[in-house]
Amino acid sequence: MNRMRWPLALALILSLGLFAAACQPGADNATTGEQPTTGDAATTAPKAPAGGDAAMGGLGGADKPIVMSFVPSGDSAEITAGADDIKALLETATGMTFKTTVATSYAAVIEDVGAGNAHVAWLPTLSYILAHEKFGVEPILVVGRFGSTTYASQIITKADSGIASLADLKGKTFCRPDALSTSGWVVPSVLMAASGVHESDLGKVVDAGGHDGVVKAVYNGDCDAGATFVDARTQVEEEFPDVSEKIVVIATSDAIPNDNVSVIKDLPADLVAKVRDGLLAVLKTEAGAKAMKTTYGVEALEPADDTFYDTFRVTLDKSGIDVGSLIKE
Repeated sequence: MNRMRWPLALALILSLGLFAAACQPGADNATTGEQPTTGDAATTAPKAPAGGDAAMGGLGGADKPIVMSFVPSGDSAEITAGADDIKALLETATGMTFKTTVATSYAAVIEDVGAGNAHVAWLPTLSYILAHEKFGVEPILVVGRFGSTTYASQIITKADSGIASLADLKGKTFCRPDALSTSGWVVPSVLMAASGVHESDLGKVVDAGGHDGVVKAVYNGDCDAGATFVDARTQVEEEFPDVSEKIVVIATSDAIPNDNVSVIKDLPADLVAKVRDGLLAVLKTEAGAKAMKTTYGVEALEPADDTFYDTFRVTLDKSGIDVGSLIKE
């Protein structure tokens, strides 16, 4: 998928109630924290209960690992490191075998769960809705950050760029994390369209490979502006200590439901329970909390089902767009 459909963006304007404003506190989907070591993870994970048919020859056994897929929403090296440690912890906690993969795109994760090449996936909001619509994927846990299970989108530019409003984006090079990023493209498209700026009005749209990549591209002048979650600038503060001074926010959105951990529809109920309970147990450990922070800035995991996304889904339904068709491009 290379482009988000503009009719969707235009239709969403009427129902999302998004607004342009200065930067506000709060954040989501951040990939921060120091990289934990696999050794620490393996020695501090909660121990698995005895027994378990799934770990003895079937899915979850040594010869047939449960595949857990991650989207490339931030620094790939950090996501990979965090995913590896989550794997080690989860194996110790559940007694099952896992394999982790970091996909090359959001769409690739959706197709992997659809094809059965992945059994569990960490999915951003729109990616989940698309995966549910087409393949019946179901959420088991929703991510919490900063005491909330919702987040927001922001549009950024350099303080000295001369871009003071969304209308000023016409003809400019615009960075996004991925065409399927809810906060990095779908919602920002609504914000821009509300100000009369459509994709065709932008000089160029660049996929920066993650929210941190968008911030870096704008900071370095490779893009005139870009979109991320609030506040992705914190992801690069170590490399660019003055990023919050040099990069300013010219628009923010209303709340968006957070990303989640989802499972394929045919995953046996006993395995679903073990994965869910295992992740919750892992997060309670020091090493687990560190690994999840490194991966996606995860601070909490709360049990959830598909109804958590009903409000956002109603918004999409009102647009009249067949959501499932969006991943056929």
